[in-house]
Amino acid sequence: MILYSTKHESPDVSLEEAVFRGLPPDNGLYMPYEIPTLPTSFFEKIENLSISEIAFEVTKALLGDDIADNDLQQIIASSINFEAPLVEIEKDTFVLELFHGPSMAFKDFGARFMAALMSYFLQKSHQDIHILVATSGDTGGAVAQGFYNTPGIKVTILYPKGKVSDIQEKQLTTLGGNVTALEVDGTFDDCQRLVKSAFLDTELSSKYNLASANSINISRLIPQSFYYFSAYAQLKKLGYSKPLVFCVPSGNFGNLSAGLIAQKMGLPVKMFIAATNVNNIVPNYLATGIYEPKPSKETISNAMDVGNPSNFVRMQILAGEQYTEVIKHIVGDFSDDVATRATMKEVFERTGYVMCPHTAVAYRGLSSYVQHQGEEVSGVLLSTAHYAKFLDVVEETLSTKVAIPERLSALLSKEKVAIPMSTVFSDFKKYLLSLS
Repeated sequence: MILYSTKHESPDVSLEEAVFRGLPPDNGLYMPYEIPTLPTSFFEKIENLSISEIAFEVTKALLGDDIADNDLQQIIASSINFEAPLVEIEKDTFVLELFHGPSMAFKDFGARFMAALMSYFLQKSHQDIHILVATSGDTGGAVAQGFYNTPGIKVTILYPKGKVSDIQEKQLTTLGGNVTALEVDGTFDDCQRLVKSAFLDTELSSKYNLASANSINISRLIPQSFYYFSAYAQLKKLGYSKPLVFCVPSGNFGNLSAGLIAQKMGLPVKMFIAATNVNNIVPNYLATGIYEPKPSKETISNAMDVGNPSNFVRMQILAGEQYTEVIKHIVGDFSDDVATRATMKEVFERTGYVMCPHTAVAYRGLSSYVQHQGEEVSGVLLSTAHYAKFLDVVEETLSTKVAIPERLSALLSKEKVAIPMSTVFSDFKKYLLSLS
């Protein structure tokens, strides 16, 4: 796999270099020159394949001979070892539950695959690396779990103070070991800016082998495509043949970009719905053709509080680059907190299904699309995190107590360990340079 920078001002690189570098020197994003179409035979048998078997076929097609089959199978077996079940909550409306991994968020797919892939390359090169990652909630927990005590890897996670849920914060700040949490007195956009600035700083890059575990890293997008194929396989096994529509609750737009990769590889998707909260920069772009990043606003769906999505350029390229092409594949929708809470409550009272705020944003986006289009589709909304990770919001909205999985409830009694950090890059740089 050969990758280029979206700014076209940096040299092309191999997969290994793209994975460890994260960002090209020109501050673009790495993209593969070629995204192959999977053979018809793959889709003819897909309903009989497990998610790990799907993952192998997809990754093998993308990577070619970069990794031997036996090694690739081991990478997948160690990382994609949980399911993404499809749950029908009403006629033709399915929830793709992506929270059955260790941190109970969809980012387990990307973080665990990336950790296994990096470990594979590090064993060959005998190097150490330092991973920097900014999180608006779930990325940090997934990265912490995925990379915990991985030999040769240190992890520093930056998260916005007071803007993640209690359980999310405990997932970031209680592991210890090779994982350090920095509590930034700002927004997620500030955290993201600090990380990007570190990668572009020559003094830091000369002292450390820095790598990113955010969705800016191409190795995060590859595994996130797996569950789109898996959803189609499950629908096919159930006998559904209506046009397939995915609604994706979106923040940095890595998740939706991964869906577009699956579509380019041949997955028959009629439409993607980009559903956001009031940080609706991309829905506004899809409605007007004008992309105008803004400072992020705080909402109850905090993992989507992103005012300048990192993967917007990738999304554009994958959907056809020109605005007139992009809107053939993606429509937008957004919900404020009042609408999100109303959706959570209405769905629970009618179906008994408990949704986190992000899932409710996706449900509303899918419902709006179906009502507007007036056609029958198989609608799949992505549930990106377990509702218990947003316990206060869920119980307050539903006016009832809800069950908490033991692996999450056990975190609440653990002591938070985090280092305070300002939004000034020089402070962050000084901290990093002080590390041994």
